Amino acid sequence: MLSPWFGAWLGRQTMSAEGFNTARPMIMHEAKARGVKVGMRVSDARFLCPDLIAIESDPPKYRYVCRRLKSILEDYSPKVRMKSVDEGLIDFSESPIDIQQRDLMDVGREIKQRLREEIGEYMMCNVGIGVNRFLAKTAASLNKPDGLNMITHLNLRQIYENLELEDLNGIAGGYGRRLRQVGITTPLEFLDAEESILVSQVFRSKCGSDWYKRLRGWEVDDLDFELKTISRQYVLDDREMGYDEILRRFHNLTEDLASKLRAQQVRAHGVRIYVKTYHAGRWHNLYRQNRAIDDESGLFEIVRGLLYTAPLPAYEIGVTCYGLVSADSTQPDLFGEGVRVDKLTSAIDDINQFWGPRTVHSADTLGLDQFMKRKIPFSSTRFIV
Repeated sequence: MLSPWFGAWLGRQTMSAEGFNTARPMIMHEAKARGVKVGMRVSDARFLCPDLIAIESDPPKYRYVCRRLKSILEDYSPKVRMKSVDEGLIDFSESPIDIQQRDLMDVGREIKQRLREEIGEYMMCNVGIGVNRFLAKTAASLNKPDGLNMITHLNLRQIYENLELEDLNGIAGGYGRRLRQVGITTPLEFLDAEESILVSQVFRSKCGSDWYKRLRGWEVDDLDFELKTISRQYVLDDREMGYDEILRRFHNLTEDLASKLRAQQVRAHGVRIYVKTYHAGRWHNLYRQNRAIDDESGLFEIVRGLLYTAPLPAYEIGVTCYGLVSADSTQPDLFGEGVRVDKLTSAIDDINQFWGPRTVHSADTLGLDQFMKRKIPFSSTRFIV
């Protein structure tokens, strides 16, 4: 498990910010050491760290580094999964024989060196090695921000002895309280607990059995989840915006959703929109049709009809596509209109892929790029790599 840091080097105490109010996930470790936390207001962060420099997020840079990181990892195994924009997992069970015969600690050092040489000299990386994902993740969390650790049956108890319950990935306040209620106060006690206790008294579900195995190195997290929805949301740049301007922003979201649908090779049967208002709370509307679509014009026509009865003005809007099916499984229409639309959208996708996002887009959304910037979902790489 690798958790690289690719923040800017500015002042060695830097965080990435959206605007000027809230700190985002990218916080330099030097600033963290002085008490700066994710979600903290910039003004509060500067009180703790006066020489802190706030910079705007840079999604193209994150996408580039994420792809370069994945490319490096794939040199060691065909089975690589990016767990987030800055975290990757290598399964060495399917690596070439020459890689499997190497010392994995040497492989870890080589990867760290390659990151510095091929991506940037300020790239720091935590490398964790374990027999399952959980132990690899735990090892990667040790000795931040530039550690290299391996957890085996020889040092497993020693590692757990130096951790708190909440240091374990997946154990937060809620699970921590449950464990303490039955007398489990440390990771070592967690490891030594009987499986029946974890199932019947702590987690009250199969999760107890999963944790019993996970702590001992059995793999229980190798799961793939089906894509069920694709969403975009946006906090409006003007709280008194009228219907036409809000519709333009919905159009922008719809363009992005359509490109995501096509990138995942799926089409949507249903569209749901919502708006959040101060005077009427949260409002939503949805529409489902028999024909699955993935083109921007078709989605926008549905959104336009759904928005007509919305209680505007609003301060936040969002669109979700649901009822997803494979693009290959949809039935062609009788008169070939779908073929014409598919050829047009394919040509637009080719242009945008070569020249950059939104090189070709609806004239209705001109001028919105300065407000509606695409963000990076740090917990998912489905739409990045």
